Amino acid sequence: MKKFYGPLVAAAAILLLSACAVRDDAADLYKQEAPLQIAAEVPEEIAPGETVRFQAKLTQNGKPVDEANFVHFEVVKQDGSIPYPMKEAQELGGGVYEMEANFRSDGLHFLEVHAGSGDAISNPQYQFIVGELSESELDSLKEGPAPDAGSSGHHH
Repeated sequence: MKKFYGPLVAAAAILLLSACAVRDDAADLYKQEAPLQIAAEVPEEIAPGETVRFQAKLTQNGKPVDEANFVHFEVVKQDGSIPYPMKEAQELGGGVYEMEANFRSDGLHFLEVHAGSGDAISNPQYQFIVGELSESELDSLKEGPAPDAGSSGHHH
């Protein structure tokens, strides 16, 4: 009788395991992500007192993103002060968004573009120089970018 149970258990195990095969269309059952791409135009150097227009082009799946959920520009000075708070960008069409700013103080600055479209969110950062740099700012440039510390904590 014991000889009969061995082949029966093996047959049952094979039958159960064959039901766990991966479906050919399994990848199609999951949501396909479409990352939001942002390309910003930022002058490398700006003269103090000069008015500049920052532009960012948003694309998703290779197509311009008009009517994004949100597009905000934020300018942060390297020393941590924020001369310009986050500001909603103006939509120009064709996936292009713009903000105008005037800088009165010299230094190393960063433009952060905060944007969202559908479920995708992106916030790249671009650096630029206004006027002359201090010694600490020059040292910061020589050291290169700081390691990514993860989320900035901003929520939209």
